[in-house]
Amino acid sequence: MYSRAYVAFIVGLMIFPVMYFGVNSVFAQSELEKLQDQISDRTNRLDEIQKEIAKYESALKEVGAEKNTLQSAINKLELERKKIQADIKFTENKIESTDLTIDKISYEIKETEKSIDTNEDTIKHVLRQMNISNNESLIEILLQHDNIAEFWDEFEALETVRVSIGEKINELSDLKTALENNRSLNTRQKEQLLNLKSQYDDQQTILSNNKAEKAELLSATKNEEANYQQLLKDKQAARDRLMAEVRDIESQIKFILDPNTIPAKGTAVFIWPLDNPIITQRFGYTQFALSGAYNGSQHNGMDLGAPIGTKIYAPLTGTVRMTGNTDSVPGCYSWGKWVLIDHPNGLSSMFAHLSQIAVSAGQKVSTGDVVGYVGNTGYSTGPHLHYTLYVTKGVQVMQFNQFKSVTGCGAALSPFAGIDAYLDPLDYLPKI
Repeated sequence: MYSRAYVAFIVGLMIFPVMYFGVNSVFAQSELEKLQDQISDRTNRLDEIQKEIAKYESALKEVGAEKNTLQSAINKLELERKKIQADIKFTENKIESTDLTIDKISYEIKETEKSIDTNEDTIKHVLRQMNISNNESLIEILLQHDNIAEFWDEFEALETVRVSIGEKINELSDLKTALENNRSLNTRQKEQLLNLKSQYDDQQTILSNNKAEKAELLSATKNEEANYQQLLKDKQAARDRLMAEVRDIESQIKFILDPNTIPAKGTAVFIWPLDNPIITQRFGYTQFALSGAYNGSQHNGMDLGAPIGTKIYAPLTGTVRMTGNTDSVPGCYSWGKWVLIDHPNGLSSMFAHLSQIAVSAGQKVSTGDVVGYVGNTGYSTGPHLHYTLYVTKGVQVMQFNQFKSVTGCGAALSPFAGIDAYLDPLDYLPKI
């Protein structure tokens, strides 16, 4: 029989875990608030560092607009060093913030698991108690009462218990949903942490290369302006010879494009490889190309201006066919560090002049994965991303000396393609 005393006992069972965990939740909330305060502190630091990075980027634009002298080249390298160090500081704080977020989510998961266990135990216990009373039939319960009014009071008490159980079950369902959401969030945060640690290592390498480049420049020029200007002339002459070689090599590659094997123009099958892209030179016979910059050839890709260390993203899923570094052969003023990705739609993306490569040959990449960082390697007048888009079947990776026995690039690897295999990347990117 469900007396009012019995109902009070059942409801008490429901309330006790809330009271018990209410005391403990004060401590839990205090710990969560401490973690959140630390996360907020890191967020404020990130905002400050971002302003510092923006300041260096602005200064680099000013230096880039100056006449190309030894002093301006040194100033640029020094500013790039400070900007990269700020990038590293940003990543360090991002790692700390992500670590704290993981700690906070893990703590919430632990507390939620405790609440779930307690709620399940409470519901089981209440149902066992109710089962004892439920062994009585409706007639037996009716006969136990002196009048109908007492009988209806008991049924009202039963409804109170049922409502309490229903609320507890709903609470349990909400807790389990919150638990799954937090577990999923925790997994994503751990993946982000791994990516950040990899990014940190890459940035340290970029910083080391920057310092080496400055030392090499000072050594090559003996800190003399005349030597620097001669160095620029020598590089330009070597570049002109290389462009003639490339033109000769690619004239030997026969390729006929079948438009049915690639996406139609204007379909925007790719995402942009940089955040906030700024086009500094388009594909084709640009004004710069017509000035003779490419030895009579067209500009075979698109240039996007960005500071050294800017992340480069895979524009679509694919497989890294090859990576290379033409700077490994002294005097080979070509692509510098480059990455070639074959996409499943019959197109291949090549990114060049990278400061650091973040992938390796044979690696599968997903849309948006970091594949490298903007740089100034190879023959480049300033930090930027060169993006060449090929028809996959029309591009091959070979050593320069496989085509020509005498070449300034020797055994350096590079992508080569027939003229019809080159495509305008803008035909397959979203409009900006």
